[in-house]
Amino acid sequence: MNRPMTEARLYAVGDVRIGEADQPTAGPGESLVRVTAVGLCGSDLHWFDEGGIGDAQLASPLVLGHEFGGVVVGGARDGQRVAVDPARPCGVCARCREGNVNLCPTMVFAGHGTQDGGLREYVAWPDRLLHPVPPAVSDEAVAMLEPLGVALHSFDLGHVRLGASVAVVGCGPIGLLLLQLARAAGCDPVIAVEPLAHRRDRAVELGADVVLEPTADLPGALADVGVPDGVDVAFEIAGTDPAVDVAMRLARPGGRVVLAGIPATDSTTFPASVARRKGLTFALVRRMKETYPRALRMVERGLVDVDSIVSHRFALSNVAEAFATAAARTGHKVIVVPTQPSS
Repeated sequence: MNRPMTEARLYAVGDVRIGEADQPTAGPGESLVRVTAVGLCGSDLHWFDEGGIGDAQLASPLVLGHEFGGVVVGGARDGQRVAVDPARPCGVCARCREGNVNLCPTMVFAGHGTQDGGLREYVAWPDRLLHPVPPAVSDEAVAMLEPLGVALHSFDLGHVRLGASVAVVGCGPIGLLLLQLARAAGCDPVIAVEPLAHRRDRAVELGADVVLEPTADLPGALADVGVPDGVDVAFEIAGTDPAVDVAMRLARPGGRVVLAGIPATDSTTFPASVARRKGLTFALVRRMKETYPRALRMVERGLVDVDSIVSHRFALSNVAEAFATAAARTGHKVIVVPTQPSS
């Protein structure tokens, strides 16, 4: 008989409940992971606030959470701290074989559709998707490797050259991580656009050259930092049509706009005349590729500070308050702690 464990399951819009379930059993090629930290992502908030994301809708109660890590329990890897890659591609389709595993049409993803995620005490997950992490990396930082991976993939799609000029529109956690990647790549200038004052303040602390409100004089700001024609690459991380519009207006003619934000409705619109006259190239972000090793190296070397982006921590029993805090956007990254470190 399996041991009971505690989990947080979403039953309907805004209705997340703490309950008990059987602790999962690791199958062939899997390990049991005791979950130590789970980050709440913007996509989790779509499920919580809207009952779905895009064309995926809540069909049955779901355990959310795809930014997580923990400690392996039992087996050959017993006691090993790991980051959990939430994406389980098939590995055999044309997209997987060409290296675009994030585009696998039969992808299974933690905390999405019918696949339960990390907001529970234990998870059984494939060994090939468990990435070892050293003791110096905190539990919270382990959970932050997934959003850092998304930021890395977004940066790759931007085809950013060393020393290029960039803008980041939307300074939530992934936007703040992108700012740090731009700094690590020697980008100049780095422009941040964000409506919330506390996020603008953090963008300044993390190295943005110019931090603007969306209603600012964009042409004037570009001229002030020596790029009157616009930046080489603009990243949109907010998921709103006005943010896409700002990103387009910040990009130079012939520039690139990377759309990483997820809209509340399953559509995005923008002024075609601006895009056409500038000859802009758009790239859309679908999660990430095999970025965990790179993300971990950047954290270990101090090139990206993920711990400073964590603003709130909650026990699993207080998960409803954690979602309310994340939805209020009064901080930065909200972390839920399903289990405490063993003494």
